Amino acid sequence: MRGNILLLVPIILPIITGLIINKIDRKHVHKIISIVTILNLVLLFGISNLNESSLEILRISSFLTIKLNIDNVSKVFTVLASIIWILSTFYSFEYMKHENNEERYFKYFLMTLGIIIGIGFSGNMFTFYLFYEFMTLITFPLVIHSMNEDSMKAGIKYLLYSFSGAALVLIGIFFTYYFSSNPDFLPGGNLDLSRISGNEGIMLIVYILTFIGFGGKAGMFPLHAWLPTAHPVAPAPASGILSGIITKAGVLGILRMTYYVYGANFIKGTWAQTTILLLTMFTIFMGSMLAFRTKHLKERLAYSSVSQVSYVLFGLALLNMDGFIGSLLHMVFHALIKNILFLSVGAIIYKTGKNYAQEIKGIGKSMPIVMWCFTLASLALVGIPPLAGYISKYYLGIGGLSHIDYNLGFAGTATLILSALLTAGYLIPIFVDAFFPGQDFDYTTVRKIEPSKYMTIPLIVMTIAIVAFGMFPGVLVKFFNNIAVGLF
Repeated sequence: MRGNILLLVPIILPIITGLIINKIDRKHVHKIISIVTILNLVLLFGISNLNESSLEILRISSFLTIKLNIDNVSKVFTVLASIIWILSTFYSFEYMKHENNEERYFKYFLMTLGIIIGIGFSGNMFTFYLFYEFMTLITFPLVIHSMNEDSMKAGIKYLLYSFSGAALVLIGIFFTYYFSSNPDFLPGGNLDLSRISGNEGIMLIVYILTFIGFGGKAGMFPLHAWLPTAHPVAPAPASGILSGIITKAGVLGILRMTYYVYGANFIKGTWAQTTILLLTMFTIFMGSMLAFRTKHLKERLAYSSVSQVSYVLFGLALLNMDGFIGSLLHMVFHALIKNILFLSVGAIIYKTGKNYAQEIKGIGKSMPIVMWCFTLASLALVGIPPLAGYISKYYLGIGGLSHIDYNLGFAGTATLILSALLTAGYLIPIFVDAFFPGQDFDYTTVRKIEPSKYMTIPLIVMTIAIVAFGMFPGVLVKFFNNIAVGLF
């Protein structure tokens, strides 16, 4: 090993803890899990400030190396994941009481955290791919946690779509390694343009295949169908993680491939860029329409993720600074917002057993804290100022209008606006009916059934975050602008 061995600690610590969780006294399990998730975040902050930011774990050949490296992109991804993991952990302490096999859940929940940190720290595409495949295997038990027929079918579908996408990614890795001058992620790309000369068309085809492959995990058409199947059957905190963080692993793969392997200049203005922009635009509209049509709460949120994560991909595909900044902003904001929404719905299911939008009229009278968090998160996802979703969609819209093909960029911005209207259509009626159920509602049945602080405090913390980021986005915008400057 060469480099800073401390980079392994936040990867290995949650994995080892997950593996031995069933050996720990049940009285201390929650305490140990809490310590590990919080300690992991502290370690991330500490390691990020060290001078030595890379570690070569294993060198198989000059190009095949397992290498970790920290840059500003990895800091954003890993810190975001770790903060959400801590909040989801405390929420899970209460929620998992009504689920069987709590220890098995936390085993894979913790191990997934370690794998996610590994994905964020990956210094080249080979290392990224190894962690990416492990992530699919480790999250599979979270999808099938209930072990009933529906969850098993959803789990198999999740594996099929994930491995199909990963196969496309592997093809991309073969080609890019053959034509690269350096296997490591490099701002601006690592391809040897002199070697590619005459093969540009093939490499653009490979790029599209790789984009679709990673897009499968991000819920992009045509490999999107696992999300609305997996989310309704998985425990609510697992759904929040799948939507908020696991989909972002696909986003990170696309970001690394686009800006750190190919380079924006290689793709900009080509038919390949047009193709991926059209794919993201179609997915944005399709996901919003399907979310608008479905009545099942978690399935509606799953289709919403199909749409909203493709906002992020649209911003990356624009290949300009405004789109890139908007993409990173929406990656952060969507992770927070969608966790609030899934955990809010999970709290409703936990306390009432109700799964459909029409069943929860008046629930705002019984669960005001949960529904206020749901309401603010819904408005943020629509893009209502001054909440977080507004500023990310603003940058994405400006990025669309700044695209080199104005007509295509304008169509993309129009798609974002249409999707925002559809988002309002499938989220706003839920909280309106929750707080204003109408004259026919039997108010004598109202009783306070708010969940415990284990569930409400994480919701409140994330809700405060989306309000604060919406009102004071300057720090994030400046940070993401600094990343963008090195890529354009």
